Amino acid sequence: MLLPRTGVGPEGLGSQAYPADGAVDPAIDVTEAVAAAEAAFGRLQQPDGHWVFPLEADATIPAEHILLQHFLDEIDPEVEAGLATFIRRRQGEDGGWPLFHGGAMDVSCSVKAYFALKAAGDPPDAPHMRRARDAILAHGGAARCNVFTRILLALFGQIPWRGVPAMPVEILNLPAWSPIHISRISYWSRTVVVPLLVVMAHKPRARNPRGVGIAELFTVPADRVADWHSAPDDTALARLFRGLDAFLLLIEPRLPKTGRRTAIQRAVSFVTERLNGEDGLGAIFPAMVNAILMYDCLGYPVDHPDAATARRAMDKLLLRRGDEILCQPCLSPVWDTSLACHALAEAGGPAARAMALRAARWLADRQVLDCQGDWSWRRPGVRPGGWPFQYANPHYPDTDDTAVVVMALDRCEAELFTTAIDRGREWIEGLQSTNGGWGAFDADNNSHYLNYIPFADHGALLDPPTVDVTARCIGMLAQLGLDRDHPAVATGIDFIRREQEPNGSWFGRWGTNYIYGTWSALCGLNAAGVRADDPTVRRAAEWLASRQNPDGGWGEGGVSYWPDRIAEDRCASTASQTAWALLGLMAAGEVRGAAVARGVRYLLDTRNAEGLWDEEDFTAVGFPRVFYLRYHGYAAIFPLWALARYRGLIEERRTTVPWGV
Repeated sequence: MLLPRTGVGPEGLGSQAYPADGAVDPAIDVTEAVAAAEAAFGRLQQPDGHWVFPLEADATIPAEHILLQHFLDEIDPEVEAGLATFIRRRQGEDGGWPLFHGGAMDVSCSVKAYFALKAAGDPPDAPHMRRARDAILAHGGAARCNVFTRILLALFGQIPWRGVPAMPVEILNLPAWSPIHISRISYWSRTVVVPLLVVMAHKPRARNPRGVGIAELFTVPADRVADWHSAPDDTALARLFRGLDAFLLLIEPRLPKTGRRTAIQRAVSFVTERLNGEDGLGAIFPAMVNAILMYDCLGYPVDHPDAATARRAMDKLLLRRGDEILCQPCLSPVWDTSLACHALAEAGGPAARAMALRAARWLADRQVLDCQGDWSWRRPGVRPGGWPFQYANPHYPDTDDTAVVVMALDRCEAELFTTAIDRGREWIEGLQSTNGGWGAFDADNNSHYLNYIPFADHGALLDPPTVDVTARCIGMLAQLGLDRDHPAVATGIDFIRREQEPNGSWFGRWGTNYIYGTWSALCGLNAAGVRADDPTVRRAAEWLASRQNPDGGWGEGGVSYWPDRIAEDRCASTASQTAWALLGLMAAGEVRGAAVARGVRYLLDTRNAEGLWDEEDFTAVGFPRVFYLRYHGYAAIFPLWALARYRGLIEERRTTVPWGV
């Protein structure tokens, strides 16, 4: 059973039982809001019980889709037009394209967007194209792009291949104990890089039927650029790897052909085994694109079963909305559905419980029980039992989804899902890393030296343990009855304590940013029995309260991932981040605090006509400082969750939260 805990009593951070100003009556105001949101969820639920909301990234994804069409000379005018409309509407006031809503321009994103629009037929002298070109040149031009953008430019003949770091496909021939082996990089890097190595070995040239180029985006001609290294790090390790890169560029053409053939065959076998039907390689857009390119390089006809399947998988990511088309980086049905389950279980009425139970049955059917995925390379003795993020991705279940799903099943008539819950718990315990934390897809994926190779200028090659995922895992174990002295829980708590920032917050790897990390940590610690008056908890609660905006909400932007820009992280309030802060404060025993009451009032006052919330901001992260996400479901799910929890705690006169998240 969960250990009994005590909150900080009736006097929380600036608390009073029912604040006079902007008072919230949970019996009326909050109940009405919960009912309206619950009804909206009923309208959005799929016939089979699940939810799936749009998932949006920056302009690079639709740009790459357009440019792939031009690479293959398979241009669909209708799709191209819809994607181009999406890109045009995301151009920033500074002329470039940002990585997240309202952000400053990013050179790599802007170069891809400009190139795609030019390929789609936008005249270079059009006002929006001139503004984009001026902005790109003012930031150093296309030569300052990241590695993946430079690879795309090399494929179109816009830069020489010497502008791309050496990554010989023969890497795949290295033994598992090698310090450079695909088992040492993250799942997303693995599925993206393996087919890309084949492409880089062939160095194909895009068909490019319209002959589009972007020479005008370079401050000097591309063939005269002397230094292509984009990573700013200048440590001894970085210099060593740059020297190794120069050496590999010299010897790669002289490597034995037999080794290359063997490596290419290994790559093809890897991809084909994980092709994942029409859900796609790794179920993520960049890996799908590289699989298509790989099969094309190898001469597969378009009607070859593998090549055709890869193309269909990518097309399933397209979502038409009016006159624009959104190309999603992946689909998120398991994540969306498991989170919605918690929100509805928190609401607790008969209709909400019925929706949650239908969703739980759908989730239970998606557990991976018969695939020893790549995670087993590090944990070969662990039985499968996790859930993926997408509809299907059996080689790559993740601990975050699994923990949240298991907790949802436990809340929705747990006796119906005993076997699924037990296997999920077993898999989570087996994936704990040796430092006590959990990564998202692998255990001990922390070969940090690999982030110094020139190819890894995005700094996201690895999947090390993080606080947000760890908090969910210990929260799940605690919700299932393990106390804080259980070894897995105890070491998880220690990991979270070690990672706390000096100001009391926690870094958020998968959501923006310290608000997300702090909410996650507080919920996990609460579930594991760490008291609300524990100094770690108090410092975190005080930090959250200090970040509240004058309107009662909370907001934080993507710039907080740059260490030198953390001071700029205060942003306009958003519904999802306000809900995270409220859930975190309530987990810290602050249900009757004035900060919580003001946050609840903010949510009540910002609902739309459907009883949900509007949110344009990107409040999630693929890779910090590189790739950001907007989950369209977050602004619906988390506010309902927070309001329902507030109502329940007030009505039951409790100061503690009994759940793991």
